[in-house]
Amino acid sequence: MERYRDRDHASHVLAQNLSQYKDSNPVVLAIPRGGVPVAFGVARALHCPLDLIMVKKIGAPRQPELAVGAVSEDGKPLFDEGLIKALSLSSSYLKQAASQKIREIHEQLHKFRGSKQAEPIQNRTVILVDDGIATGSTLTAAIQFLRLKNPREIVVAAPVGALETVQRIKEIADAVICPLTPTDFMAVGMWYEQFEQVPDEEVIRLIGEARFSSQSTAEQITIVDGPKKLTGDLTRVKNSKGLILFAHGSGSSRLSPRNRKVATELNKRGFSTLLFDLLTDSEAEDRRNVFNIPLLARRLLCATDTVVEVYQGKTPPLGYFGASTGAGAALAAAAQSTHPISAVVSRGGRPDLADEFLSQVLAPTLLIVGGNDTQVIELNAMAERKIGKVRMAVVPGATHLFEEPGAMEKVIELAANWFSQNLSAAKAPHPQEPPVRPGGL
Repeated sequence: MERYRDRDHASHVLAQNLSQYKDSNPVVLAIPRGGVPVAFGVARALHCPLDLIMVKKIGAPRQPELAVGAVSEDGKPLFDEGLIKALSLSSSYLKQAASQKIREIHEQLHKFRGSKQAEPIQNRTVILVDDGIATGSTLTAAIQFLRLKNPREIVVAAPVGALETVQRIKEIADAVICPLTPTDFMAVGMWYEQFEQVPDEEVIRLIGEARFSSQSTAEQITIVDGPKKLTGDLTRVKNSKGLILFAHGSGSSRLSPRNRKVATELNKRGFSTLLFDLLTDSEAEDRRNVFNIPLLARRLLCATDTVVEVYQGKTPPLGYFGASTGAGAALAAAAQSTHPISAVVSRGGRPDLADEFLSQVLAPTLLIVGGNDTQVIELNAMAERKIGKVRMAVVPGATHLFEEPGAMEKVIELAANWFSQNLSAAKAPHPQEPPVRPGGL
């Protein structure tokens, strides 16, 4: 039986089926809560805004999952007259149930959207997303509500839906994209291997992240070092405070979850970021390359040259963020860069690996170490005495990977403050005499 692994997987499949709408100035509207993770991935793939449309089902007495109607943000309920008649439901029950749902909508709108105004949809392509289509009552109410806003077209999108319901929705929507339409539908959840309830906190997080994503662009770039080519993920934030280049350590790649977490949080705070592979796949197989600081530093310098070219003379102030052995590479590169480096942050770093370059580092440097990472504390303390403008910050109770609750959040706070302070004070780039670059393998 064909099923989705989870909502993320479903979102990826759905986004591929919606690629033709990428250039139509779309807006993605999610039906909370289950539709939000799916819609988030769609909006990210289409590079368009994500917002909510609040529509709630009105359930039958003692059968809340059986929708006898729905109500939307405008407070006007839509009822299934056939079901109401079959169940002999009273008008007083329907009125009371609708009023309760309207109150819930207003409460959730305030909770999820806050003070932000609803995304305008007039004369735009609206992509209405849910995690599945069962009875269609919620979608029907949403479509009727949206028609009053005069969109250019309404596209209903869901990873899975009951075939009969999908056919019915096609009659009132301008288009329906539903990759999976089984005849033996039964329930949305049976078409997912994992189908946990989406908590309110996750909805708030995704809406906030999507709001930020609409203010940034992500692209892959290629970094060239002689015959070697490396992949980088560049995220450019509008009106960026600076550009932070990441040097990971211990042989990890640009997909390092810890560095990606730090980069995402820096993006939210107004910094552009570059995460890239310092080593090719074959080089990473040789453990010695993880400690080859001349090689890693040269790769970081090549990445710096590349992003300066990408920005075509409008490069924001530059900073380096190094982790573990990558911190040694960041410090060595900062001492040799032909482009001004305005700040360096080391997380659980090995600055001792760049010992010969430490006294040449002019960029203000923050050394972040875990309070329980005693050996690394000693190595950083020795480096602290050699770097000109430096501060060492100890995160109490943290070990080398900062896996303890709240430890990585503290790292992010320290790094963001350091970059904000030093990159904002950075002077405009000025030409420097090119130093001798480190040699290759």
